[in-house]
Amino acid sequence: MKAIGYETAGPISHPEALVTFDAPEPEIGPRDLLVTVHGVSVNPVDTKVRTRASAESGQKKILGFDASGVVEQVGAEVTAFAPGDAVFYAGDITRQGTNAQRHVVDERIVGAKPSSLSHADAAALPLTAITAWEMLFDSFALIEGQGEGEALLIIGAAGGVGSILVQLARQLTKLTVVATASRPETKEWAQKMGAHHVIDHHQAMAPQLGELDLAPQYVACLTATDEHFDSVVEFIKPRGHIAVIDDPQSLNVNSMKPKALSLSWEFMFTRSMFQTPDMIQQQLLLNRLSKLVDAGTVMTTATRNLGPMTVANLITAHTLQESGQAIGKMVLEGI
Repeated sequence: MKAIGYETAGPISHPEALVTFDAPEPEIGPRDLLVTVHGVSVNPVDTKVRTRASAESGQKKILGFDASGVVEQVGAEVTAFAPGDAVFYAGDITRQGTNAQRHVVDERIVGAKPSSLSHADAAALPLTAITAWEMLFDSFALIEGQGEGEALLIIGAAGGVGSILVQLARQLTKLTVVATASRPETKEWAQKMGAHHVIDHHQAMAPQLGELDLAPQYVACLTATDEHFDSVVEFIKPRGHIAVIDDPQSLNVNSMKPKALSLSWEFMFTRSMFQTPDMIQQQLLLNRLSKLVDAGTVMTTATRNLGPMTVANLITAHTLQESGQAIGKMVLEGI
């Protein structure tokens, strides 16, 4: 089958950073689905893996995590899907990726695709939605419909995770949602996603929160956690909770003690990576998300369709992702 991948980790500018090649057909396990890929999106994890992890000797590594497509074949123990079903999912970081004609994925981390979206627009959602959902309901341990009188601050709200986190927090909780964005277009986007307030993370955030008469109980650090951590500890409420998704190099966790703060990392691949007993929770939340989208409650976060999945278009997507200027999600059609 046709696929796009690479052998040696490195910059996107390298002539062989991404290449088209003929890959072997993926082997299907008992709980797996073989999916014909019709849409994908690009996430920060794609660029991080490409720059850090080379393929095994003599092989090529296929990137791509988000996908939307149609089930072609099911494993012997599959119960939730059948050939012909339209699905969307975020994949498994320990397996080959979705930048290929066909892809194999465990059914327990797959949801029914929203019928109201194209495959490309549906592919914008799974990885970021799972991340946001787990942050709200696993990390912060929030309960749907609750949170009145409390505030959530989302640092970096115009990116992929932030875009869907704003929506889910607004629609599924009663939290006051404060987004951060630094450019006119990102501020406008955060407001479109439903943020109650938008402040600038390139300026001191504590005075801006003071003007709103808000002290957040929950803070989602989606970017530049090293830069913002100390100030977050200063303005977050006592016994508040900070959740992180990026890769900070040095955090003064001892500074959290006086306020008895909690800190957690959110990594949506954990359930599939460790085959946790509850990994089917990702199937359930994706099915719920699909219904929210079809009901018009949540919108796709796709902002730019780069066309067919070609080497040139994927290079464009990786370059834009690494620029730090992307709003929402970039999507591509199938090969």
